Amino acid sequence: MTKCLLLSMQDWRQQHGSQSPSVAVVHLQVGDFTCVEPAQLVTTWDVAIRGSWLEGARLSIESIPLVGRCVCCSATYQPSADAAYRSPCCDHPMEEVVSGRELRIRSVDYTLASSVPAEKPAPVPS
Repeated sequence: MTKCLLLSMQDWRQQHGSQSPSVAVVHLQVGDFTCVEPAQLVTTWDVAIRGSWLEGARLSIESIPLVGRCVCCSATYQPSADAAYRSPCCDHPMEEVVSGRELRIRSVDYTLASSVPAEKPAPVPS
């Protein structure tokens, strides 16, 4: 995951052409159903950016809860492994995930030479 994040940031940097952005914070959204451990991601990020153009940049991770929708009654609920992710209203297996699979860069806080700090959405390659 860290390698993909670094590649996305490199693509983002190239969009700035000759201006070299100085990154302060990379804001991520990480769903609870992605199997990505935020603390481990921060640790690997800190090691991976040493000596690079991103050195000193930190990750800010927003956790997105798992929410399912029952296909029988259309109710939304927060599935749990303890309940085998089944709907609490009718015990139907979870078939639709509303949120919790997100894994994306929400925005990047950065400055350009001779500019003021800005928060800009960072496009993430599909």
